[in-house]
Amino acid sequence: MKLNERLKNLRAERHIGQIQLAKETGLSKSSIARWELGLSEPNASALAVLAKYFNVSVDYLIGLIDY
Repeated sequence: MKLNERLKNLRAERHIGQIQLAKETGLSKSSIARWELGLSEPNASALAVLAKYFNVSVDYLIGLIDY
């Protein structure tokens, strides 16, 4: 599974939208949208923020491991 799919799935599991994720993480809504569309990928610091927020590893987010 690719990062954009994982990110969408993690948001769906928490029943939150992109705007809420942006507010709670300090990341921009437009960046989140671009990541989910597969148009760009988050940098290392954004990956760390997302991993901490969703309580998963960066390796999981980028598709190196499955839980």
